Amino acid sequence: MNRIVLLIFQCLFCVNIVAQSLNHGYKNPVIPGFHPDPSVCRVGNDYYLVNSSFQYFPGVPIFHSRDLIHWEQIGNCLTRDSQVDLYAADPSSGISAPTIRYHEGVFYMVTTSISEIRKPHKQGEGEKVKRNFIVYTTDPAGEWSDPVWLDQGGIDPSLFFENGKCYFASNPNDQIVLCEINPKTGEQLTPGKIIWEGTGGRYPEGPHIYKKDGWYYLLCAEGGTEYGHKVTIARSRYIDGPYLGDPSNPILTHINHNGALNPIQGTGHADMVEASDGSWWMVALAFRPQVRMHHLLGRETFLMPVRWDKNAWPVVNGDGTVSLDMDVPTLPQKGTAAKPIRTTFDKGELTPEWLYISNPQRTNYAFSHGKLELQTSDITLDDGVNSPTFLGRRQEHFNFIATTQLHLGNAVEGDEAGLTTYMSPEGHYEIALQQKADGKRAIILRYRLEELRYIAKEVPVQTDEVTLRVEGTPAFYEFSYSEDGKHFTKLGKMNTEFLSSETLGGFTGIILGMYAYGGPRTKTKAAFSYFDYEPKE
Repeated sequence: MNRIVLLIFQCLFCVNIVAQSLNHGYKNPVIPGFHPDPSVCRVGNDYYLVNSSFQYFPGVPIFHSRDLIHWEQIGNCLTRDSQVDLYAADPSSGISAPTIRYHEGVFYMVTTSISEIRKPHKQGEGEKVKRNFIVYTTDPAGEWSDPVWLDQGGIDPSLFFENGKCYFASNPNDQIVLCEINPKTGEQLTPGKIIWEGTGGRYPEGPHIYKKDGWYYLLCAEGGTEYGHKVTIARSRYIDGPYLGDPSNPILTHINHNGALNPIQGTGHADMVEASDGSWWMVALAFRPQVRMHHLLGRETFLMPVRWDKNAWPVVNGDGTVSLDMDVPTLPQKGTAAKPIRTTFDKGELTPEWLYISNPQRTNYAFSHGKLELQTSDITLDDGVNSPTFLGRRQEHFNFIATTQLHLGNAVEGDEAGLTTYMSPEGHYEIALQQKADGKRAIILRYRLEELRYIAKEVPVQTDEVTLRVEGTPAFYEFSYSEDGKHFTKLGKMNTEFLSSETLGGFTGIILGMYAYGGPRTKTKAAFSYFDYEPKE
């Protein structure tokens, strides 16, 4: 009997140790790659998160988690042309800074559309306009409503529900302004009122309101979404102010001494959520410089705990910083299935992480005989704001290998299809199969760096089916090809930093994509068999 009791005790002790290990520690970023401006809400034991998407379609990816650490993309909020028009959107415009909230069975997503007014002259001369809108749904993984347009103006909109009222905050004229609205019609019910102007940092934005212990807390971002970024907070007994800033502001930043050498930089634009166990957590954007203080993956989503003492200000991760390896207690962790390395096209549909540049010309995309067919278009990657034939996914790791196999049949001179590392119309590298004169074909390696357009290599081949590969490291992209799908020939490499945000600007990150290009009168189709993305870290 004593042995049985001892055995039971040992089993319970082991179970407890395992349980504790599953409730402690995680790695940042929790959503790597180009996933900026995170906003989060909780429904029961489920958490939902959205990010900005800028020039890419579909817009505003939405993720689900049971532990705030492991996230799975379940869809996109903007999947129809009636919801979003990305005409002439570039890496600094389109759809930015969404907020997600849940109220009485309905999910609301509010965001800003930065677009160009259509005019009867060439792209680039139109007027840029900023408009806020709401879409809503009862099923976040399904279809969302058409836009409900709002009038207050500004960017980085947010919603707060209380006592049957919906409050709307945004930042026209670099001031946080609040009004009451009808979220289903967009009607503004009260005049906008300035409630805070931040702590003096430039660009006070990203407002979110929470209520705790009888206080209204107003969270903001300041300093610009670069190395000087930070999160600040103020509070008031009344929702419309006056708001008093935390004497310890900023509550999250890496511009101070304790964050200066951190491999994470640009921390800011945050949102908070109370978990089902009463703990509080913050999600925020930041970036990871990978070579000479340049970053390419875009601004990513990071997670950190928040401590609230009674009637006190929030403290983020103890000292207002965030780490890659977080040695902190967590919610019970619920892992998600690992992403497959290979994407095949035999099901005739795409998973939600795949992106087009702007609203796609859908007739240029088809599935046939288990392959993805891209019809050539006369819109090049250099003219990316006008939606070339392109389909890609985010680069999420410094070290990776991306591979695709394509067949280019019935091509005419100048037609090409290939694999690109794309940051913007002004910055991208590609390896491609190109149709030359007299039926000849060649593998080309091309670089576009602002005004520099350079074909680094051109190698004749005797086939219309090739396998193309790009291997990424922190410092270089290296390109290779194979005619048999097994033995690869290296064609060249180029520095990553030339495609960085510090070099090219913009608010996005590298997209690894398949594309097809041809003259205005060709109807050539490139058939892609698969796309592999293999992390190496």
